[in-house]
Amino acid sequence: MTTEARYDIVAVGNAIVDVIAQADDAFLEEEQLNKGSMTLIDAERATQLYRDMGVAREISGGSGSNTLAGASTLGRQCALIAQVADDQLGEVFTHDIRATGIDFDVPPLGKEPPTARCLILVTPDAQRTMNTFLGASQFLPPASVDADLIASGAILYLEGYLWDAEEPKAAMALAIDIARKNGRKVAFTLSDGFCIERHRDDFVRLIKDGMIDILFANEAEIKSLCETDDFDAAVAQTAAQVETLVVTRSEKGAIAIRNAKTYAVGAEPVEKIVDTTGAGDLFAAGFLSGYIEERSMEDCLTIGAIAAAEVISHYGARPETDLRELVKQRLG
Repeated sequence: MTTEARYDIVAVGNAIVDVIAQADDAFLEEEQLNKGSMTLIDAERATQLYRDMGVAREISGGSGSNTLAGASTLGRQCALIAQVADDQLGEVFTHDIRATGIDFDVPPLGKEPPTARCLILVTPDAQRTMNTFLGASQFLPPASVDADLIASGAILYLEGYLWDAEEPKAAMALAIDIARKNGRKVAFTLSDGFCIERHRDDFVRLIKDGMIDILFANEAEIKSLCETDDFDAAVAQTAAQVETLVVTRSEKGAIAIRNAKTYAVGAEPVEKIVDTTGAGDLFAAGFLSGYIEERSMEDCLTIGAIAAAEVISHYGARPETDLRELVKQRLG
């Protein structure tokens, strides 16, 4: 690295407020929702679904923001680049992210489009079905990418979800260029299978061009990226193109491949799975926290598993327990 890092992680991500409600499979069928997926919706659909989904809780979310919240809880210094509107949800998001100890200074847009929200329906099996209105978040301009801020972060963390709109896509491309010129690591999460379907060519190109150092995926996403049902083949193909590949496998744990060596850990025990929202985000938070501390790959994976297990034990995608204490109890 060219200079000492001020921040451990700087993320470019969606600024979203999660609206979470319980629902049954019949409601998903009635609304023609694809269970367990993330679907982009427009303002009209967001209004209709919000009206019909019943009693809900509003909690600040956004994939990259959730990862930073987890990393901050683990003691990391973090900063976020994201876009909110000048409205109530924008104020809620800004307050929540700053209260977590994360630096967030991007000025809000006007009143329209409104701050993004994700309407999350959680079924009794703890699966979450997400319906996202991107709102102001899809208008994050390249001008919001502070070159000094990106250069001051040891790791630049990017979420694939943000690739859906032209302005934030350009902002992320600029952030990658700045990070690489300053010798920083670039971490990227594939986010969602449907996201990969929309942007596979771009994601493959980023990986092949050596733009990504640390890649996060789950089992379905890595197979979708490589367009194969052969998990081992997909892992081998992708691992050869990045410094570190991390793949989560739900109850089967997670693996990391680095320098052609594979590391694996099991899932951490959870008394009751309440809501899987944010599991991958918090896993990334734990892994990156261990990575920054230069821990072993096994420890990085274990910290990720600890953080993921905590967040799926309650509603919402932000940790509610002292993750550092959980790590200390588990790893010393």
